Amino acid sequence: MPLIKFIFIAILVLWVIRILIRLLLPMLFNNLASKMQQQASGQPQQPKRKPEGSISIDYMPPKPDQGKTDKLGDFVDYEEVK
Repeated sequence: MPLIKFIFIAILVLWVIRILIRLLLPMLFNNLASKMQQQASGQPQQPKRKPEGSISIDYMPPKPDQGKTDKLGDFVDYEEVK
């Protein structure tokens, strides 16, 4: 008897989830589509025009400190003696 009860509840839960998905997904997609349309209807984003010959640097790598020594120490070559 518990097996039949479990199967009945599982089928009922899956049926309810299916109905909710059929109702909620179209609303979510419509909301997403309307947001995309509003964003697209706004001002088009164009890159700023720079005068010819101007240079802009987007990223400047950090300079390594000259005073710091290597934390690993000196590397010494060795030969394995057998």
